[in-house]
Amino acid sequence: MDKKLSEKQEDDLFYVCSLIEYIARVTFNYRKDIIKFFSKEVLDFQLKSAEANHCLSFEQVSEELIEKLKIKNGTFDSVKSCRYQVPSYMDVGKVFQRLILSVYEKNEQSDLSQCIIDVFSSFISDEISNFNSSVYYANPSYLFCSYEEGKLSA
Repeated sequence: MDKKLSEKQEDDLFYVCSLIEYIARVTFNYRKDIIKFFSKEVLDFQLKSAEANHCLSFEQVSEELIEKLKIKNGTFDSVKSCRYQVPSYMDVGKVFQRLILSVYEKNEQSDLSQCIIDVFSSFISDEISNFNSSVYYANPSYLFCSYEEGKLSA
């Protein structure tokens, strides 16, 4: 039995994924390190608040979350280390959204917040965030298969 999200829920997920990407960039952290600060309850709240928060700037929402969750600056600068045109945080948010949707729709036992945590905590998160590789540009089904295998597919 496949689960489907409404268009609004998909938009809310896109917003939250883009927000996580944005926070990771401004705090110079790996995405898997940022997601550690987000409990399921915090993610549930962010998903429910996404429609209202969408009216605010990413800067404002991220500053409030960074302060509330006590996120410290790290040393990983995916933008500075990129040798090519850097994809926007929303472009990367879309990649994560598609992957999370695939995981969510296939896994009957999961909830959306847990899927967000699982994907951002997995190896694929670092691979997507390496803008010098081709993984970010990969076909969504390739990313999903790789995620399921626990390694990049051959």
